[in-house]
Amino acid sequence: MGIVEKESWDKMSLETATFAGGCFWCMVQPFEEQPGIHKVLSGYTGGTVANPTYEQVKAHTTGHTEAVKIWFDPAVVSYAQLVELYWQQTDPTDAGGQFQDRGDNYRPVIFVNSAAQQATAAASKRALQAREQFERPIVTQIQVVQPFYPAEERHQQFYRKNPARMAEQEAGGREAFVKEHWQQH
Repeated sequence: MGIVEKESWDKMSLETATFAGGCFWCMVQPFEEQPGIHKVLSGYTGGTVANPTYEQVKAHTTGHTEAVKIWFDPAVVSYAQLVELYWQQTDPTDAGGQFQDRGDNYRPVIFVNSAAQQATAAASKRALQAREQFERPIVTQIQVVQPFYPAEERHQQFYRKNPARMAEQEAGGREAFVKEHWQQH
């Protein structure tokens, strides 16, 4: 899988999905590895300041959360499949952040951009709660998409640029949680 160049996108019927699930560094690779994904961009959404910087978001002064915006071909991968993959990257019972990353800028949110995405995300959330896979309720929010601001270049494709830092990030609880709660499901 590789990233398709923008010029060829014009001939495709790509859709977008936006997910916040803690540190955006950790959210890129799982989606990029899926067939039908054409681009994954790290950025900020859900806040009140236009064009926020990483430092502003991290200081909790903008109301934004770190997120990824995904361009995908629905003929290859469905939005429902992306939502299911999203759940498997997060702790959907923790509204205060994800793993070692704490605060509103790391809150779990599915940002929907259509009634169809809203219905799919809501049904998936209900189904996840009904499985009783977790002792606590599913608290991930589903919100209407808001302006998305790309993160600085140093944050794009971070897992490729900084594998040692990514290993530290994964050791912060995400990898263990995913293995414990998702690999058997």
